[in-house]
Amino acid sequence: MSTVDNVIYIDGRRAVHPRSLDQTFHELRGCPDSGHSFCWIGLLRPSAEEVRAVAEEFDLHDLAVEDAIDAHQRPKLEIYGKTVFLVLRPAWYVDKVEVVEIGEVHLFLGPDFVVALRHAERPNLAEVRHRLEASPELLRRGPFAVLYAVLDKVVDDYGPVLDGLQNDIDEIEVQVFDGDPGVSRRIYQLTREVIEFQRAVEPLTDVLVELRELLKDRAGEADLELRRMLRDVADHATRAVERTEAFRQLLINILQVNAALVAQRQNEEITRLTQASYQQGEQVKRISSWAAILFAPTLVAGIYGMNFTHMPELNWVLGYPMAVAAMLLLALVLYLAFKRKGWL
Repeated sequence: MSTVDNVIYIDGRRAVHPRSLDQTFHELRGCPDSGHSFCWIGLLRPSAEEVRAVAEEFDLHDLAVEDAIDAHQRPKLEIYGKTVFLVLRPAWYVDKVEVVEIGEVHLFLGPDFVVALRHAERPNLAEVRHRLEASPELLRRGPFAVLYAVLDKVVDDYGPVLDGLQNDIDEIEVQVFDGDPGVSRRIYQLTREVIEFQRAVEPLTDVLVELRELLKDRAGEADLELRRMLRDVADHATRAVERTEAFRQLLINILQVNAALVAQRQNEEITRLTQASYQQGEQVKRISSWAAILFAPTLVAGIYGMNFTHMPELNWVLGYPMAVAAMLLLALVLYLAFKRKGWL
């Protein structure tokens, strides 16, 4: 069975703890019709048959039952006659893998019943139940008191998620300015987590407005007090929405700054390579210039070193001085030409 807890409360106190849902339905019919008795049934990953059995007993609307079975719903509030159907998306942060896990809680509220259906282990609604049982005056207000306590728990649990995201963003900012090459991937992954969390949180503000309007239409001091408490939850939810939107915009800005810094580093690298290439070219020009200067005397020496018998100037007294002078003159002319062009 997927039943986590199954209790009937009378005047804000645990009165009957049935062993089965059938017993709950039977005992609830025998409770005094004072307006202060109701059952609270907690289900964890129930089968479709279990959900339909509860739905048949409490006359739940088919559309709401279908949503509860299929899951993967966005936060919303729907009213079917005297029954209220609420979808919540609790969240918790897994620091080791830097992932925001999103759960799902469905609540069915009627005049004398609360059915809490969870599709994940968290949040632990046993904590909510213990808190309410420690405050009989609050629990005496009936199913809507349970609704308030569950909402308060879900919204309070958003706080550690926001703190975890804030810590990751702070780390990313350091990585960006340190030039970490893997930071782009981390920014993208964290942006996805923020967007998923935003989808879970953002609709909650409208849900709380609708819920307060619903209680406004009901008369009674208890409902007035519940509206005040829900206003406090709404304030916390609004702050969570604002911080989430701020995180998303901040990550977009960080991504842009990172792209700019990467481009700047690439430009600096290109500039450095260009300067190195220029310096290398200058060295090549100097080497080529000196090679040409040395080549001219070598050419003259090579010609006069062929030792042919009939060769002009070989028997001339001034032949050697003329050859040396020609070599020096060619070298000087080439040196001056290269110097003028800035190659030397």
